[in-house]
Amino acid sequence: MKTKPLYTKHTSDIVEDTIRIVRDSREAAYRSINYALLERNWLIGQRLAEEELSDRYDENYGKEIVKTISKKMTDVFGSGFSERNIYLFIQFFKMFPEILHSVSAKSPLLTWTHYKILLRVRDEDARVWYHHQALEENWSVRTLDRNIATQYYYRILQSPKPKTVEAEMKEKTADFQNNSALEFIKNPVVAEFLGLSPNTDFNESDLETAILNNIQRFLLELGKGFTFVARQKHISTRTDDYFIDLVFYNIELRCYVLIDLKTGKLTHQDVGQMDMYVRMYDERFKRQDDDPTIGLVLCSETNEDVIHYSVMQDKDRLFAAKYLTYLPSKEDLIREIQVQKEIYYANHPGEEPK
Repeated sequence: MKTKPLYTKHTSDIVEDTIRIVRDSREAAYRSINYALLERNWLIGQRLAEEELSDRYDENYGKEIVKTISKKMTDVFGSGFSERNIYLFIQFFKMFPEILHSVSAKSPLLTWTHYKILLRVRDEDARVWYHHQALEENWSVRTLDRNIATQYYYRILQSPKPKTVEAEMKEKTADFQNNSALEFIKNPVVAEFLGLSPNTDFNESDLETAILNNIQRFLLELGKGFTFVARQKHISTRTDDYFIDLVFYNIELRCYVLIDLKTGKLTHQDVGQMDMYVRMYDERFKRQDDDPTIGLVLCSETNEDVIHYSVMQDKDRLFAAKYLTYLPSKEDLIREIQVQKEIYYANHPGEEPK
């Protein structure tokens, strides 16, 4: 891979020169990490695609190979090698067979998260167009995801005024386009690749981080059997990636407690999302002698709907009464969230309360 040389031209401004050197160094590091991650995934995909051509290969053999590799790689290297990811590596090689051979300093690559989104696009013409536009326009992951989800390619083709469609898209995605380099380096996929602990405030605002930090502390200090399990728990399925804000295990209740924070008013989508998280957690992590997982949605807007206890699936009244004894009351949580909001805004006078 050819690399862009670091900034070496000297000017009369020594401070500005030093800043440019540091920025160039960081960008070079981002590019190197990104290329190495993509190369690894592509090469794994290539090796498994080659195996498909062997005489012994059939559907059952293929499934067993993927299952075996996923387990062995996870045992050796940790997370990042789920069966879903192994299949994505194969797709990546098949859909972008020449991508690593066309790289130069003038033709950068997108991140692995970008490519995972592009793999969802079955129409090859649309996929090539989205890929080109994402590179040319430096689309962030969220911009690419939004544009594919809203059929941007087809709307551009069909519209008599494509410039209007483009202007609308840029307006809608303006907030997504900031800190794209930071977005990459904070990505938990990158942390997994480097063998580092995932960044716990990924995809959280400063306000959310402050509230969640203190909710975590608040529940542990409550002394009602809470044990901390994970922050921004990453769950990868065959179709998508999900992140749960906080996960606890309650020893007295013998069950997991999932917490998700929303910065606006509670919606039915929030409840539906938590329902999915609870079912997912029960299927993947609940042991045979555990009680069903509890989902708790916290809303930072303090009103009647600020707290929603979501007792998923079929639980009898006895269990509902039992968990309410151990979880903090609505009033306690409302008060704690409000206190943390007031502390946050007192320390950030330039920000408007939401």
